[in-house]
Amino acid sequence: MTQASSTDQAGGASVARTGILIPPVDVIEDANGITLLADLPGVSRDKLDLRLETNSLTINGAVSLDVPQGMESRYAEVKHQQYQRTFALSRELDGEQASAELTHGVLKIRIPKTAHAQPRRVQINVS
Repeated sequence: MTQASSTDQAGGASVARTGILIPPVDVIEDANGITLLADLPGVSRDKLDLRLETNSLTINGAVSLDVPQGMESRYAEVKHQQYQRTFALSRELDGEQASAELTHGVLKIRIPKTAHAQPRRVQINVS
């Protein structure tokens, strides 16, 4: 299995000691790479930051709870308005080819394997 381990182990959205939310993330691997699915409710595209460094991926997102004009918030269950999670990535993954999309609060990140790490078919010659 290609390594994509999280430095923050969380089964669901939990709060780190710093007060930052740790989003739940599913990691799915296939022959060509990995896909990460992160639940980030309340985070818009412009409040989302992905950092892909040599062997790590960091997700940062700020929750924006818009209160309609002329109203004020009296009670909010979302006290921590910042998500953050960091993953250690295998050298088999090609971060230069990574892509991401945000749909209905779910961030989908696709990181393909490098060419040398992908399976290839070996031709068998008959003599």
